[in-house]
Amino acid sequence: MKPRFAALLLSLSLAACSPPKEKAGPETLPRIRTEKVEAAAKLLPGDLHLAQPGTLSIAMTVQTLPLADYAHDNEREVVGLEPSIAQLIADSLGLKLKIVPIAWADWPLGLSSGKYDAVMSNVTVTEERKAKYDFSTYRDDKLGIYTRSEGPIKSVTRPEDIAGLKVAVGASTNQSQILDRWNAQNVKAGRKAATPLYFDDSGISRLAVLSGQADVSFGPNAISAYEARDGKTRKVGEFAGGWPLTAYIAVTTRKGSGLAQAITSALNAQIDNGHYGELLARWNLSSEAIKRSETNPPGLPRS
Repeated sequence: MKPRFAALLLSLSLAACSPPKEKAGPETLPRIRTEKVEAAAKLLPGDLHLAQPGTLSIAMTVQTLPLADYAHDNEREVVGLEPSIAQLIADSLGLKLKIVPIAWADWPLGLSSGKYDAVMSNVTVTEERKAKYDFSTYRDDKLGIYTRSEGPIKSVTRPEDIAGLKVAVGASTNQSQILDRWNAQNVKAGRKAATPLYFDDSGISRLAVLSGQADVSFGPNAISAYEARDGKTRKVGEFAGGWPLTAYIAVTTRKGSGLAQAITSALNAQIDNGHYGELLARWNLSSEAIKRSETNPPGLPRS
């Protein structure tokens, strides 16, 4: 059965299992605001050209909590971790915030053309991207392996732990590459390979786990950790998004625009005053917290 057709059948057959959109959760809480941080604002270059004067325009894909989605009662209001951190950055720099909803594939062209000033859309720092853009880190890039809360799987830390399992995973992703490497190691050692089940939608991957079609899901930890708040799934493994290399999620700006150092300073001010940690805890993402924001740290190597 083709993966997309299987996903469609699964979504239809398990529609009753899909929980309604929450009406009482972290997305209903007001954004945390902060005062202007003079030390950060002074790092903005005098000749800075913003897409809209006095406003920091930040583009993001608006489709999935806990990162960013539209409020259940107001389709103009964007809620989630990334708009909340964006608000703290703008406040710190003494600027208004404008969120620009985009499709993921559109961010490089839009940023390069000056349509918006920055991108916050779960963008991982890579050496290839650093040639064109500047980065200010704000989260560890983590991947999570989740299973049914009542299921028998306790821990996944090594290739042998996924031998023979059915794994819901996104095609052509970091996690699918890790799964391929683990399968190769298992086959070489005489163990059974895991069976990948490819789904484009994280919600469908979760339903596959809940229904027993898949034993575990393997994807971005942020989304799975948020979904696990209902107690139906639990984490059994966590890895760096560039496993075995460390990877970071970062605010992305045009190369040489002068924004990166100011944004990094703003982020560190929010780490120091506790707002940053409060936001990650609110969205069940404390495990992805960084100790300090960095400008243009080592990124994942070119493929």
